Amino acid sequence: MKRLSLDILQQEQSRDELTEGLEVHHGIPIPPDMSHPRQDGYRTPTVHDYEREKGDTTQDERPPNAKPATTQSPSTGLLSRQPPLLKLSRIDLDLERLHWRERIRHYTWTFFTLTMATGGLANVLYAVPFRFRGFDTIGVVLFLFNLLLFVINVSMISLRFYTFPETFRASYMHPSERLFLPASVVSFGTLLINTSQCRSGGPLLQRDISVDVNALQPPAGIFRWSTKSFTVETMTPIWIFPIYPLLIIGPHAAIICKSLSPSVALDIIIGGFTLQGIGFLVAFMIYASFIYRLMTQKLPQASARPGMFVSVGPSGFTVAAVLGMADALPRSVPPDFMGDGPLAAMILKIVANWACLWIWGLAMWFFFVSVGAHWSCARQDEHLAFDMTWFSFIFPNTALITATFAVGKAFQSKAIQIVGCVMTVLLVIAWFVVFGMMIRAIVRKQILWPQKGEDRDEGGFTAPEKQPERHLSTLSKMTSNALASIRSNGQ
Repeated sequence: MKRLSLDILQQEQSRDELTEGLEVHHGIPIPPDMSHPRQDGYRTPTVHDYEREKGDTTQDERPPNAKPATTQSPSTGLLSRQPPLLKLSRIDLDLERLHWRERIRHYTWTFFTLTMATGGLANVLYAVPFRFRGFDTIGVVLFLFNLLLFVINVSMISLRFYTFPETFRASYMHPSERLFLPASVVSFGTLLINTSQCRSGGPLLQRDISVDVNALQPPAGIFRWSTKSFTVETMTPIWIFPIYPLLIIGPHAAIICKSLSPSVALDIIIGGFTLQGIGFLVAFMIYASFIYRLMTQKLPQASARPGMFVSVGPSGFTVAAVLGMADALPRSVPPDFMGDGPLAAMILKIVANWACLWIWGLAMWFFFVSVGAHWSCARQDEHLAFDMTWFSFIFPNTALITATFAVGKAFQSKAIQIVGCVMTVLLVIAWFVVFGMMIRAIVRKQILWPQKGEDRDEGGFTAPEKQPERHLSTLSKMTSNALASIRSNGQ
């Protein structure tokens, strides 16, 4: 009798542990994968739920004292706790359907990495030294397509904040999503760069763009990192992302100063060089944390490794900016600049060319480290689930390619320029692959889905309380009917 009572007590304790934190209706605990999407604790059902229902006990064979399953954010490395799973009989409900309004709720700032990558690709096509008839037309079409994508991004994220007002504050309080806030600024900056390259508006447009650059400089320098406590063990190069708005000012200044009057061009060069230096030096200090993390904690987990390419961008953008502005110095300085204008411009240009070789080499080193990290994933046949951070394969490498073209031009090396052309072809292929994977992920509900994007619950952050709606969804109605039927049968 004692043994039977002890067994009953242990079963009750196990049941209490399993149902802890779950919503209860009329004494019946509702698992997270059967609750309404707008209720706290909702978890999108996964393939593991159906495997458990089919008899797969892999998840149930964990040691009794094992900790709950956790996942790591691809961007910040923060751990997020997965809700406990209950082994219940399957109710024939369509759990994989979600209203389009609910999917818009998860349209995060990371989608601006798409426009960053597309604008960066257009910038690379502009810098290609070997051209053919119709090449410029391809670049213009890509620029217009990027403009359309930018409008879609602005419209969708505005609709998200309008439909779900609580997500606006959550977007800049979330430890991961807030890191991608600068992506919108960088996307707008790439559009300005592409507009300058098109030169469709003549001198008036160029003068207006120069004013836009000066207006962009103060807000671009106002950025903040997360107020959460991050450790070096979870460090990824995504931490550099808030400084990226400063890193595109120099390349923009290098482009527009070539078509402005000398007096205005010199002001643009001085301002662009100053802000570019601030951005690179801050990124350089963050590099130290990344190297320390690699030396003490090895490589990041597979899902976080695409973000390693972000470390390529600061050096690449700086090389392209400095060499471009140095090339424009001879026509921009007055005769009495630093005593002898032409001589000073030539000396500064020579110093810039040789100094940028070091920085270009640093960018190449980070590129090969990032490629090697993914090569180990391919050898171990690890599956990398798509995430919007995959566009890190594109945008930072656009900076490396433009820097390669700039170095080849500075030293009149056709071999370096040919290497840049080969990298351009590979980059175009990579853009199509990543863009196709994004469409596939949307269709297969790998993104724009609860707990699948950068707005997932992690690092102690939970989604804000959701506002009640006037009507229940189909899933909620069916669940309520099932509970009512169970209650009536019990009576």
